[in-house]
Amino acid sequence: MINFSQHNFSGTRVVMRVDFNVPLNDQYEVTDDTRIEGALTTIKKILNDGGSVVLMSHLGRPKSGPEDKFSLRHIIPCLQSYLLGTTIKFADDCISDDAFAKSASLQPGEVLLLDNLRFYKEEEAGDLAFAEKLSKHGDIYISTMHLVQRTANMLPQRRLLDILTQITKVLDCSCLPKLKMPQECFTVPKNL
Repeated sequence: MINFSQHNFSGTRVVMRVDFNVPLNDQYEVTDDTRIEGALTTIKKILNDGGSVVLMSHLGRPKSGPEDKFSLRHIIPCLQSYLLGTTIKFADDCISDDAFAKSASLQPGEVLLLDNLRFYKEEEAGDLAFAEKLSKHGDIYISTMHLVQRTANMLPQRRLLDILTQITKVLDCSCLPKLKMPQECFTVPKNL
């Protein structure tokens, strides 16, 4: 297992599943940024190494496709306040041609936030074809979701196993190398 803190992400585009399902007030401002803060160490490490990051998350429970109140665009000001000087781009659809063009054009040190994954019913269904489309956004996949949930005492051990199993399924390989952070964040490189 490779130690995350010793890995150099220079020139690497990382697809990162984060838990940015944060509460918003009536003006769509983040009222509790604990979950965003939970992903910052990982994001900053990648950016400081000279990599770029494609962030994907869900927000709320949209019923029938895109709804403005569930758009992740509302969290950009909060995220930007933690990543001063970092270019944060936004794609209003996670698997559109525009989203793929934006992720492909990311420069070292830049971040792309994809809009709510749950605008597609395939996200909650664990649809493999949907996951494969999302994997095209980068070279390496990292999930920090379980770190935030575990911190909030919401994650049983079985859920961690489920997350790793999903990663393995997404990348279509029975035994994938993993990078390990001190906080036990799991990273899975694509087969190159």
